[in-house]
Amino acid sequence: MYEKIHPNTDITIYCLLNSFGELIMPEYKAPLRDVKFVLEELLDCDAHYKKLGYDEASLDMIDAIMTEGAKLTEQVFAPLNQIGDQQGCVWSEGKVTTPDGFKDAYQQYVAGGWPTLSQSVEYGGQGLPHSLNVSFSEFLTGANHSLAMYPGLSHGASATIEAHGTQEQKDKFLPKLVQGDWTGTMCLTEPHCGTDLGMLRTKAVLQDDGSYSLSGTKIFISSGDHDLSENIIHIVIARIPGSPEGTKGISLFIVPKFNINEDGTVSDQNGVTCGSIEHKMGINGNATCVINFDNAKGFLIGDVNRGLNCMFTFMNAARIGVSNEGVAAAEAAFQGALAYAKDRLQMRSLTGPKNPQGAADPIIVHPDVRRMLLTQKSIAEGGRALVAYLAQLVDIEHAEKDQAIKQNAATKLALLTPIAKAFLSELGFEATSHGVQIFGGHGFIKEWGMEQLMRDTKISCLYEGTTGIQALDLLGRKVLGTQGAIFKPFTDEVETFCKDNIADPAMAEFIQPIIAYSKEWSELTVAIGKKAASNADEVGGASVDYLMYSGYVTLAYFWAKSAQVALKRLSTGTNEQSFYQAKVKTAQFYFQRMLPRAKGHAACIEGGVKSMMSLDSEDFSF
Repeated sequence: MYEKIHPNTDITIYCLLNSFGELIMPEYKAPLRDVKFVLEELLDCDAHYKKLGYDEASLDMIDAIMTEGAKLTEQVFAPLNQIGDQQGCVWSEGKVTTPDGFKDAYQQYVAGGWPTLSQSVEYGGQGLPHSLNVSFSEFLTGANHSLAMYPGLSHGASATIEAHGTQEQKDKFLPKLVQGDWTGTMCLTEPHCGTDLGMLRTKAVLQDDGSYSLSGTKIFISSGDHDLSENIIHIVIARIPGSPEGTKGISLFIVPKFNINEDGTVSDQNGVTCGSIEHKMGINGNATCVINFDNAKGFLIGDVNRGLNCMFTFMNAARIGVSNEGVAAAEAAFQGALAYAKDRLQMRSLTGPKNPQGAADPIIVHPDVRRMLLTQKSIAEGGRALVAYLAQLVDIEHAEKDQAIKQNAATKLALLTPIAKAFLSELGFEATSHGVQIFGGHGFIKEWGMEQLMRDTKISCLYEGTTGIQALDLLGRKVLGTQGAIFKPFTDEVETFCKDNIADPAMAEFIQPIIAYSKEWSELTVAIGKKAASNADEVGGASVDYLMYSGYVTLAYFWAKSAQVALKRLSTGTNEQSFYQAKVKTAQFYFQRMLPRAKGHAACIEGGVKSMMSLDSEDFSF
C-alpha cells in the first residue's frame, strides 16, 4: 500500500512500504504506452513482423505479452530490488545463495514461459521475434537490474550454441537453457587480462573422447554461480596448447557446472567451482564470481582457434542488452524523480506562486528541475526507440530471406551497436545522477532508492566493453577500417527521411539540424582520418568524443521520427492529444538542449591529441 511518509515535514513523495514498515524505493511502472508507441507507431512492427513471417506476432498478441510482462516485473521483480541491494549474495564453501525472494521470482518467471519468448520452436521456444523480448527485457531491468541479469545472460549462451554448436550440442544444451531450467554465463576475463583477451591463460587440452579438459581462472563472471537453476552452462574462451599467440589462438567451449547424463539429467559436479564473489559498488543482488576450472570437462564450439569469432554472437547480443540497461535506468530514475518533483514543496516559482494554497510550490515548476526531468525523459524515450530499432535489425538478420536486405541490416548493426552500448549506458548513468540531484539530500539517502539506481547503473558503462573500448571499435575498426563504407546503409536511411520531410514546415526545426550535424559528422570523420595517417594516437584521442557525437546525432534522428509520427497523429485527430504533444515538446527539448552537446565534442576532436600526450608519465604528479 501507499502512504505518505514524514507527514510532519514538507516531504510528501509517495513511496512503497513493505510488511515490516520499511521504506523501499518508489514504485516502478512498466512504460507500456511508450513501448506501444515505439513498436506499433514509430517502427510499424505489424508490417515488420508480417514481412519476416512472424504471423503469430499480431498487435493483440504484442499488447497481451507486454501487459502480462508488466505485471510480472511490477509485482514480482520490482519489490525485490532494494532487498537484493541490502542483502546481496552470500558465498559459502563454494556455493552462492541469492537474496530472499530471488529464487521464487525466477521460478515464476520460468513458469510463465518468459525465457522461451523469442527462442527457436525446435528447442522449446515460442519462436516470437527477438525485438519483443528486448522490449520485455527493459521492464525486467527497470524493475530489478540484478535479478534481470540471471536470465539475460542465458539468451546470449543459447544464441551462441544455436549459431555455432553441433547438432548434438544443440540437442543436449538448448532445451533446458531455452526453458530456463538451466542458465548461462559468458567467461572471458581473467585476473591479468580483460580487454586484451589475447593474453588469456586458461588452457583446454584435447581428451581421447573428443572433449577438452579446461584449467584456469575467470573473474568478473556475472551470474557465475547461484541457486536459481539446476545447472549453469558456462561459455568459456581458452587456448589449446600449440595454438597461435594472441587472439588468433582463442577457442570457445561449453563447460557445464554439472555434468550431464545421456538422458539429459544432471549428474555429478564438473571441475567448476566458485572461488569467491566480488563485493561491489552496485548490482549486489547479482553474483559476480571468480570461477575456477580444474580439469573441467568442456566441449568445443565451432572450429579450433575461431573462438573469438563465435564469441561475438554472445557479445553483440549482450551489448544490445546493456544499451537497454541504460534506457531502463533512465526510465526508472525519471519515474522516481517525477513523482518526487510533483510532490516536494520548495520555494516559489520565479513567475509567481503556482500553489497559492500551499506553503511553497512543487519543485517541478522550477526550470532547472524541468531541465533534469526532460533530460531523463529524452534519454529514456529516445533510447527506447534506438534499442527497439536495433532489435528489429536483429529480427531481420534472423528471419529475412533476401541476402541483400540481411547484409544491409548487419552493416547498420555493426555501426550502431557500439554507439548504442556506450552512449546509452553513459546517458543512462547521467539520468540516474539527475534522479539523485532532484531528490536533493534525500537522493543521497539509501531509503529513497535513487542512489541505488545510480550505483547499479555504473556497471553498464564498464562491462561488455567500456565506453573507451566501444569508441575505439567504432572509430578505429569500423569507421576508419572500412574507410567510411560502414556508414552508407544508415546514412542513406537518414537522408531519405530528411528528403521526405524537408518540405513540411512543422518538421523544419528537426530536419535542418539533422542535415547540418550529419554533414559535420562526415567532415569530422575525414579530418580524423587525415590526422591519423601521420599519428595513430589521434584515433584514441578522438574516439570517445566521436562516439558521443555520433550518439547525439543518431538519437536526434529517432527523436525527429518520433516527432513526425506525433505531428501526424495530432493533425489527423486523436483522443490522446496530451501524449502526442508531449512527444513533440520533448523532441524540441532534445534538439534545443541535448543535441548542441555534440558541438562540444566536435570542438574536442578538433583540438587533437597533442595536449593529452605532451605530458611525460613521470610528470603527472609531483
